[in-house]
Amino acid sequence: MTEHQKIEFGESQSKVAAQLSGKRVLITGTTGFLGKVVLEKLIRAVPDIGGIYLLIRGNKRHPDARERFLNEIACSSVFERLRSENGEDFDEFVDERVVCVTGEVTETQFGLSPEAFQALAGKVDAIINSAASVNFREELDKALAINTLSLNSIVDFAAAAGDIPVIQVSTCYVNGMNSGMAEETVVQPAGADIPRSEQGYYEIDELIRLLDDKVADVRSRYSGKVLEKKLVDLGIREANHYGWSDTYTFTKWLGEQLLLKSLAGKSLTILRPSIIESALEEPAPGWIEGVKVADAIILAYARGKVTVFPGKRSGIIDVIPVDLVGNSIILSLAEALAEPAEHRIYQCCSGSRNPISLGEFIDHLMEEARVNYAAYDQLFYRKPSKPFIAIDRTLFNTLISGARMPLSLASRALKLVGQTRELKLLKNLDTTQSLATIFGFYTAPDYIFRNDKLLALAERMGAVDETLFPVDSALIDWERYLRKTHLAGLNKYALKERKLYSLKSRKARKAA
Repeated sequence: MTEHQKIEFGESQSKVAAQLSGKRVLITGTTGFLGKVVLEKLIRAVPDIGGIYLLIRGNKRHPDARERFLNEIACSSVFERLRSENGEDFDEFVDERVVCVTGEVTETQFGLSPEAFQALAGKVDAIINSAASVNFREELDKALAINTLSLNSIVDFAAAAGDIPVIQVSTCYVNGMNSGMAEETVVQPAGADIPRSEQGYYEIDELIRLLDDKVADVRSRYSGKVLEKKLVDLGIREANHYGWSDTYTFTKWLGEQLLLKSLAGKSLTILRPSIIESALEEPAPGWIEGVKVADAIILAYARGKVTVFPGKRSGIIDVIPVDLVGNSIILSLAEALAEPAEHRIYQCCSGSRNPISLGEFIDHLMEEARVNYAAYDQLFYRKPSKPFIAIDRTLFNTLISGARMPLSLASRALKLVGQTRELKLLKNLDTTQSLATIFGFYTAPDYIFRNDKLLALAERMGAVDETLFPVDSALIDWERYLRKTHLAGLNKYALKERKLYSLKSRKARKAA
């Protein structure tokens, strides 16, 4: 970065920048939406950071971590602001201080040799783990591997590095089926009993063994696509039994317990976001990658596939822009490096600070679609002709069941006369039911997430860092955010995302 930038940052007296200066951080999950935002903000706002190590799994197209980074991460539009402000400095930073490590978080010692694992541990001051499977209906064994059991390698790495701080990205929805106020504390299961230790975490070793046995039993009896479905069904069934709506939130809760036990007496921060959506301001208003939880329903409505959905209009739907989450992670990192080792839990959310009901959320989006749909050409192919209606789950199930029977009969009759094309209404019904199965729990909230501790952390960091790294959802004007920022972001980024740059190594640039 330029001397001018460094001087400005020094004069700002940012506690975060001072604490992270010269520090080296390992980050997992940077191929994902949130991981990219954290990486971009660290490069842009903490130019004196010592180094950023990225654990990246190779794939068929790019087996080497550096190669995958250059082709799938560095070329993302998330870095457009950095490039426009000073592209040469960005390239230099990436060349000199972004180190890519080919490894797999689900494998012992990240799949590295013991020597390479220890060497990497000797270079790192803290770890941010944002790797996860956010598939709500993942096969149980896969969800356990990435969301729970992989944390054993995180624990081993932290120990090998000298008990360095661990920042674990979890989710507010580990709250499961509990109702009422959800505080920044260890969550008690809402379902079947799980023993709790005197230290406050829940003992999950026996439960993990039980789940492994059930997975093995299913594997012994099925194969192929049937096996996949049975493992998905097993995950949902077990999650529901213990008090969670889906396999994702269940296995993330299990992961929290594993870390709380394994890192007893060590530095651990669990950061729980609610539903992460497009950026409020940084790196650009509306920046988003892919279609997120709420967006799948918005997109289905925009394409005329869904007009009714199970939901509680008066319920508080907790959405948080991704930049506020990224800032929360960075504040947590700075605190963990500066303060004595202890366990901390923060929630990055909007429900208690700046609540918006599901009804208001829908109304803002519907009004924008009504008056300005043409501005979102990738989202709306035509003006919506029907309203989007949220109704009680029982009524929804009755309507779906009542509509399915005559439509199914009509479809069969058409097939008998040689018409093989599936009825559009029946396809739309299937889409609605599928989305309701996956996301219905999140649109009928009976809980409110609190984030008093996170707001207190931001206040302790001081006014400068509250400006540089804002985390407060009170900054959100919901009407403007939903109608102008978020829909525009979906249209520009999620539905038109493309590579904007080709980032070559410094050696390749010089050769050219």
